[in-house]
Amino acid sequence: MLLGLALFYVGAVLILNGLWMLGRIGDREIPLINFFAGGVTLLVSLKLAFGEGADAASIKAAALSLLFSFTYLWVAFNRHNGADGRGLGWFSLFVAITAIPVSIETLAGAHSGWDLWLGASWAAWSGLWLLFFLLLALQKPLSRLAAWTAIVQGVFTGWLPGYLLLTGTIG
Repeated sequence: MLLGLALFYVGAVLILNGLWMLGRIGDREIPLINFFAGGVTLLVSLKLAFGEGADAASIKAAALSLLFSFTYLWVAFNRHNGADGRGLGWFSLFVAITAIPVSIETLAGAHSGWDLWLGASWAAWSGLWLLFFLLLALQKPLSRLAAWTAIVQGVFTGWLPGYLLLTGTIG
């Protein structure tokens, strides 16, 4: 159920960040969802890492979930203080590279449709974080592509699977 909770708000923040990048949401409004989603995923990560029954697998899941938490909190921080995002761009490269072996490992060990979806999602997230690296750190003019990629991934890698997990339709 924690995965459903986290994915649901990952979907929300990706969709809203995409809309923000398209100019549909103001700079002063977007920090709220980023702080909230970053906080939710942070709390889920802390439960996984330090909660009762924590083990190697849950600590690994926490470490990977914190990649999302830190990204959203950094976006919120940048919008709050007016930073240009170059540091976040370089962090995004770190995350994009990290997500590649996670995707490969997940796909190689897949035993279900859910495992395949998760491996494909890690590949998709790697691509999105790579777009953020190119956009923010290298200042490439990719904001529309990054925005639409975030929206589509928000729906299909976050909101929809998160909702289906929360309702018990899958998982």
